[in-house]
Amino acid sequence: MKYRLMTEKIDSLKNFFIKKVRNEIKYEEFFALKQVNFSIRKGEVYGIIGMNGAGKSTLLKIIAGVLKPTSGRVLKRGSVAPLIELGAGFNGELSGYENIFLNGLLMGYSKKFIKSKMEEIIDFSELGKFIHTPLKNYSSGMRARLGFSIATVVKPDILIVDEVLSVGDFKFKEKSEMKIRSMMKEGTTVLFVSHSLGQVESICDKVIWLESGFVKEIGAAKEIIAHFKQHA
Repeated sequence: MKYRLMTEKIDSLKNFFIKKVRNEIKYEEFFALKQVNFSIRKGEVYGIIGMNGAGKSTLLKIIAGVLKPTSGRVLKRGSVAPLIELGAGFNGELSGYENIFLNGLLMGYSKKFIKSKMEEIIDFSELGKFIHTPLKNYSSGMRARLGFSIATVVKPDILIVDEVLSVGDFKFKEKSEMKIRSMMKEGTTVLFVSHSLGQVESICDKVIWLESGFVKEIGAAKEIIAHFKQHA
């Protein structure tokens, strides 16, 4: 995944267009990911670790289809549920109840299906009477709880989780982890990113260690995490 970064700071839109017309804007290439190659079998649980800026979230977004890679390809078999930016399609002016419909439709669910799962989503989110409150009044934890409850109401073939379990109170984190574990037991393939190495080690079978956009190591979770700790 290659990005083009401007080599100088431009203070205004006017200056940007002037330099653009004169072809005076200089860029340098930056690879967020390079020469990344791996395969995951059905039902495996893979953790992705690395320092900030290593390319973890970029990799998950490419696999989820949110980003298109500059080169290379991703082959997926089955349905994918990306828990990457929970509530990204929410509307702050609408209530939580209305946003369940909005987010569900964006995820490809039918109105009939959303209605049949409405009570289950509300119960899991634990929002109670706040479900009829405009989303703009929700805390980040409340939004994440609602987003997680909608995204996991069906069992996908592939679940992509990026720092989701770091949002919200301790009780809901435990509940969310139990939900993910139950999906894993049912054969869902999981790609998991978390800053908590203990969480990665307890949930994942294998780990991919990214460093500056490259794959440094792939192997058993306990072994790779131990190497990572020594390196860090």
